[in-house]
Amino acid sequence: MKIYGIKNCNTVKKALEWLEKNEISYDFQDFKKLGVSEDTLQRWEEEVSWELLVNKRGTTWRSLSDAEKEAVVDQYTANKLMQEKTSVIKRPVIESPKGLIVGFDEKEYLDKLK
Repeated sequence: MKIYGIKNCNTVKKALEWLEKNEISYDFQDFKKLGVSEDTLQRWEEEVSWELLVNKRGTTWRSLSDAEKEAVVDQYTANKLMQEKTSVIKRPVIESPKGLIVGFDEKEYLDKLK
């Protein structure tokens, strides 16, 4: 199982603590250090929409200019933004055997990871 996120993100910390508490092993990829590839984004978008992946409630999105926000209109423009500003991706993103999980939801974790 692979987890993508940013180590100092509170939601990622909460997710990693939950996984460790439940003795679930994982590999972690830090967006800040390693980025995210177009192939990875497209693979995720086979399961969830680009709209779910773009965190419009986060500080990165809110700090964008109106023109930058308005330019995100489809998968192509969203992926370009997510690669340029990885902290705009909702975190964590977990590739689990039972499907992709975006964000932290304990019920979903119980359903898909236990």
